[in-house]
Amino acid sequence: MRYHDVIRTVQEQSHSAGRGEADQSVRAVLRTLAERLPEGLAGHLAAQLPHELAESVQSAHDSGAGQGQPRTTGERFGLTAFAGRVAWRAGISEDVALQRSAVVLNVLDAFVSPEQMTKIASALPADIRELLPTTRAVETEI
Repeated sequence: MRYHDVIRTVQEQSHSAGRGEADQSVRAVLRTLAERLPEGLAGHLAAQLPHELAESVQSAHDSGAGQGQPRTTGERFGLTAFAGRVAWRAGISEDVALQRSAVVLNVLDAFVSPEQMTKIASALPADIRELLPTTRAVETEI
């Protein structure tokens, strides 16, 4: 997976004004997702991303660590907080943040291994899982 391919695909699917806006959305979603995922799972996701995007996942881990201790589990928050964090980071409304989050997660689903995406889906609460492509969201409920 190449960085430019991810950004271009997100830009096309979200009808973003430009590459910069798409890049900002991708980074905001990845950082917020990484805050919600357990450390090991976030690390495996970062390993499958281009280094330009892996930084967003790794910085969430670094800032999530407290008192010099590594973060071992994801923060517990739902869809409302997820949308709020993405909106704040990307400088967009929460409604747009939800739409962009769904686009970014759809693009990730195409680029990241199916096994990894299934693990990510399993680690998310049902309300955030609704942002995933329908087949992935339903797959984890079975």
